[in-house]
Amino acid sequence: MLNLTQINKDWTLFLDRDGVINHDKDNDYIRNWEEFRFYDTTLEAMALLAQRFSRIVIVTNQKGVGRELMTLADLQRIHQHMQEEINKTGGRIDRIYFCADLDNDSPNRKPNPGMAFQAKADFPEIDFSKSIVAGNRTSDMEFGRNAGLYTVFVASTHPETPFPDPRIDLRFDNLLDFARAVRG
Repeated sequence: MLNLTQINKDWTLFLDRDGVINHDKDNDYIRNWEEFRFYDTTLEAMALLAQRFSRIVIVTNQKGVGRELMTLADLQRIHQHMQEEINKTGGRIDRIYFCADLDNDSPNRKPNPGMAFQAKADFPEIDFSKSIVAGNRTSDMEFGRNAGLYTVFVASTHPETPFPDPRIDLRFDNLLDFARAVRG
């Protein structure tokens, strides 16, 4: 069971993007920076999380690139501006991993754990037994289980998701509620 009081600078946080950091588009993709909208509490949450976790990485499925609804340059521009805004307020993202593959069986497409293994290759100090994924979909929770991570469900877009659930260790209404709980 996940005990938030045990979290220290040895821990890594894996974050989903759409629906956790920013508003998700219903049955569509955030295609450019102009469509990207942080939740009102995201920047405060990211600053608090940066104080507790040694690594914060984004893991995001981005099928819109694979479907050619947006370009890789569009995605990179979104991520560049997102990181700049988070950094301005004391937050941090150490790396962003994305999967644009269309095939649901791709090893890097959540719920498959490939992006966690990419992060471990880039940051060998990551210990999956001291790592949490926070996401707003059950596929994020399955990604966490498949990689051996703890799971935090952020109920921002799917509050109807049942809890307790064997895939979910903890549940919060939004990222800021989680960040405040981690802070103690």
